[in-house]
Order: sequence, then C-alpha cells, then structure tokens
Amino acid sequence: MVLSDGTPYAVHMQNFLLKLGINALALWLTTRLYGGVYFEQGSTWDVLVAALVLGLVNALIRPLLLLLSLPINVLTLGLFTLIVNGVVLSIVAGVTRLVVANFGAAVVGALVLTVVSWVLDSVLHVLDGRRQQL
Repeated sequence: MVLSDGTPYAVHMQNFLLKLGINALALWLTTRLYGGVYFEQGSTWDVLVAALVLGLVNALIRPLLLLLSLPINVLTLGLFTLIVNGVVLSIVAGVTRLVVANFGAAVVGALVLTVVSWVLDSVLHVLDGRRQQL
C-alpha cells in the first residue's frame, strides 16, 4: 500500500514505531534521572502507553495550548513554553500510571524529557546517516 505522498505505508508505520520507541525510552530515562516523575508500576506496557498518550497529547492538545498562550509566550520570549510542556506532562500523568509529584516537578520533568528526547533523536539521526552512507 502506498500513501498519497508516494511512500509505502510500511515506511510510515516503521517511522511511527521508531518514534514511539524513542519517546518511551526518553520517558523511562526521565523517570530514572529525575525523582519527581515516576511510574506507579514500572512495567514496559505502562511506559509504552504513556509514550503513546504523550504523542497524542503533543499532537492534539499542545498546539492549542501554545496558540492560546501566544501573547504571554511572546512576552516571556518563549519561556512560557516550559509551563505548557509541564501542563502536557501533567495531562499525561492524569490518564496514565505516570506520577508527577507537583506542578513544579512536571515543569522540570518536561525539561528533562525534552533534553533526553533531543539527545536520543540526535544519536538516532547520526546513526541513520552513517547507515545511509554505507
């Protein structure tokens, strides 16, 4: 099956699963690096569900929150985005087994999650670039 952009469906599904895995690993590493964010039960299933919910909230709710907070985001030169990311992490914690100690922990946890995701994504792109060169 080929999608409208000309790429096979399997490639899109592979990219989705890879991004889900990176998000799950980043979320798990965040719970290990920062004590304010943790899982009630640390099973792999809980981490994958939380990563999936995080992806959905980032895709559906976060853009709306950023749009609504645009004036204050401009005034703070983008720093208010940290608060929005904390709200997103709190929403994920509300519907999964992820536990956030308080809102401050959610903001710090979102910052740690962002850095960990960025590092993992960078490593993956470097490895992907090396694979394509071979």
